[in-house]
Amino acid sequence: MRAIIRGTVLLAAALLLAPVAGRAATYEIDAVHSTVGFRIRHLVGRVNGQFTKFAGTIVFDAAQPTRARVNATIEAASINTANERRDDHLRGADFFDVEKYPTLTFVSRKVTPKGKGRFQIQGDLTMRGVKRPVVMNAVYNGSGQDQQGRRRIGFTATTRLNRKDYAISWNQTLDRGGAVLGDEVEITLEIEAVEQR
Repeated sequence: MRAIIRGTVLLAAALLLAPVAGRAATYEIDAVHSTVGFRIRHLVGRVNGQFTKFAGTIVFDAAQPTRARVNATIEAASINTANERRDDHLRGADFFDVEKYPTLTFVSRKVTPKGKGRFQIQGDLTMRGVKRPVVMNAVYNGSGQDQQGRRRIGFTATTRLNRKDYAISWNQTLDRGGAVLGDEVEITLEIEAVEQR
């Protein structure tokens, strides 16, 4: 009888300590191992840049991806295109006006599966005081444990937006027609996030 009771107690303890299948966990974006990048047309080429300071959380369960939630904030002043003069211009009133609008935010509203490991994330992006809906195409890159035994997940997400939709309309007209900058901005996110315990 004692053996049965002992076995029952051990089984109950094991069930309590075991990971819960299908459990959603909260992950914090690891900015050191993530990139928030963009690209825009300049004359006949492309200029790449990124924001170097950002933070956010992802609530995610690989078994139930439609319940995922994303909330992220980017510091506008952290913009970096590898050219100090250009970056100062981008921080000014012609573009991000960082003194008046110091952050960009993204809050997800809906996640839709689009095949194995692929999703569409619908949400609201607020930039320069303007909030508009955006759709991101995301790929789940998998999960694993780091050197400290913490679980990590990874995603790649892309989208395109028109900067004029966010009141960023500065441009210069060329003498022979056309403009210096394009209106469409390509966004690419490489995100690694670590589980919060």
